[in-house]
Amino acid sequence: MNLELWLSDQRTIEKSKKYYAHFDFRTSIDVQKEYITNPDNIAKHSFYPFIHYEKSMVKFNKNKGKKTKVRDICYASHIDTCIFQYYGFLLNELYNAKINQLGTSMVAVAYRTDLHKNNIHFAKVAVDFIRESSPCYIMIGDFTNFFDNLDHRYLKERWCELLGTENLPEDHYAIFKNITRYNKWELTDLLELNNLEDTVSGRRELNSKNLVLSKDLYKKHRNHIVKNNTGYGIPQGSPISGLLANLYMLDIDKQINDYVSSLNGLYMRYSDDFIVVIPKSESAKIAFDNVKSTINIAPRLELQPEKTQYFKFENNEIANCGNEFDNSADCSNQFMNFLGFTFDGHKVRIRAKTTTKYYYRMYSKAKTIAKNGGYSYKGRRISKKNLYKGYSIRGAFCKRGNFISYVERSKGVFGNDEAIDRDTKRHMQKINKALNS
Repeated sequence: MNLELWLSDQRTIEKSKKYYAHFDFRTSIDVQKEYITNPDNIAKHSFYPFIHYEKSMVKFNKNKGKKTKVRDICYASHIDTCIFQYYGFLLNELYNAKINQLGTSMVAVAYRTDLHKNNIHFAKVAVDFIRESSPCYIMIGDFTNFFDNLDHRYLKERWCELLGTENLPEDHYAIFKNITRYNKWELTDLLELNNLEDTVSGRRELNSKNLVLSKDLYKKHRNHIVKNNTGYGIPQGSPISGLLANLYMLDIDKQINDYVSSLNGLYMRYSDDFIVVIPKSESAKIAFDNVKSTINIAPRLELQPEKTQYFKFENNEIANCGNEFDNSADCSNQFMNFLGFTFDGHKVRIRAKTTTKYYYRMYSKAKTIAKNGGYSYKGRRISKKNLYKGYSIRGAFCKRGNFISYVERSKGVFGNDEAIDRDTKRHMQKINKALNS
């Protein structure tokens, strides 16, 4: 992709995204093009601190109920975002060329600029391969705190290797330094300094400002800045973090893929989640042990034993066989879950946790409408039309879309022979019932 085409894509993205307040004034790649494409400017650029907050994600389980998972998110200033986006583009072009050369173009499938596909397509690739390889063994795992554990020295070596240099050029070093030894400022502190509460309305009011702090207040309260001096970890949420995570795994992906391919198997990684499929043989345990040993080569890269799962697929039946390969493996799931889809050996459907979360949110909003006669606790009118638009087929094909849009896209990729919409077929009846109850 040439620079002008990439810039055109960024203009489309910037027009559709929600803008936020930061330590600098709002800007865009169009405005900053001349500045960010000059290496001398970047080498001398003073980066602002990231703004950090904890994002709570509610996970649902029919047996265990609701569980909250917290993820650390950092977002860069407007000018820094433009710089990270541009250098992410440059590195992605080199990365794509490198993995094509190494024969690993279909291994790391997340954060890519050249595949133009999403998790739905990659989940289908995995399921199709499993069906075609029957009988086979499957290993599914993810890495512990992936972004938080990336070793800076090892990342720098991979970066130099990609550029074909012994040392990073000054502009690239400036990016490296500010994405590894990064500064951050807590969002909660910024809200407090603006006399705002840490609520949705408080954050909305903060983001309506031109700056989160005036220049004078920024200087006065610099003691709030926290620097990452650990020697590992990059901020999750920056425009360049995903590409750097892929770069970190460049050699590991190559070694695992070469080995698994020699066994006529499949290795695919989507950020910190991966799948390995090995045609049934006496050496399956040796193969999986080899994969785990290769992962240990990269510093601070660790598997989560409690999330590592093993399955056997044969005669259109899938069974958890974790005890055959690892005593600490997760043996609780009888069906394979990968990239948001469940495969029971016969049919593919959207993962139950995802559908449960959709219904939980829908019922919560419907309950508020039904309980208060169509008014919020603040006396504002709540529209049933918006509920249908946000949670039913009526809003699925609107510009914004909803969860049912995702279901329809998944059906389009997997085909009608699967059970993709099994849990959402009666969603209209359930919405009506919730409103009338």
